[in-house]
This record gives sequence, C-alpha cells and structure tokens, in this order.
Amino acid sequence: MGMTDPIADMLTRIRNASRVRFKSVDVMLSKLNLNIASVLKKAGYISGYDVKKDGAGLQVLRIYLKYPDHKKSVITGIKRVSKPGRRVYVKSEKIPKVLNGYGIAIISTSRGVMTDSEARDLSVGGEILCNIW
Repeated sequence: MGMTDPIADMLTRIRNASRVRFKSVDVMLSKLNLNIASVLKKAGYISGYDVKKDGAGLQVLRIYLKYPDHKKSVITGIKRVSKPGRRVYVKSEKIPKVLNGYGIAIISTSRGVMTDSEARDLSVGGEILCNIW
C-alpha cells in the first residue's frame, strides 16, 4: 500500500532528525520533495541535498541539515498546513506571515514551489504546503 502523504513524511523525518541532531536524513524522492528541498536550501534552513541510491537500489533524496553553533538546529519547527483531507489555498493578498516574518511558508503556485515572500512579490496565490520557522 502506498504512502498517503509523502510531504508530511518528509517534514516529519526532517523534524525528527533535527531534534536528535543527525547530519543528514533520507526521504522519498519525488519532484515536489525535490522542489521543497531546493526552497529550504535557498531560504537557508538546510545546508544542501543530493539524490542518492539506497541499499535496495531505489533513489532517495538525502537532505543535509544545518547546525550553525553545533548545539541548536536552524529548523526549530515545521508544520504541515495543507493536508490530503483538507487543502488550504490562498490568494496572493491573503498569504499569511509565519511568526511575523521570522519563518517561511512554502507555497505551491502555478509558477512553481516558492516561499511566501516570493509569492507575494510575484502576486500569485496557491496551496500552502507547510510553515517552517
């Protein structure tokens, strides 16, 4: 049986790995997960990502977590907003700020996956995938 929500699985793996201070975490490879990882890299929440093969020969996305002072992770919280059972769509004027601008919202728009500030600048709305702070 397939996974119902691969984005939530990716976010949960990142959250758990950052809490126990792993250097990297492997998640399922998909175009959307790859786009989310590139947004996280561009926003400075992770140090990088690679596409690797696991022991079974399947491709996985390896995400390298960021710890600037070797004690605390850059990512303090991740919350999935839009879920398979309840999608959350917003117009460009109604995009909420995460922690008054200290965090980011990752939004899937018609122009690709981007942060909330990029979506506001381009005046595009879309589905709010998650909030990260």
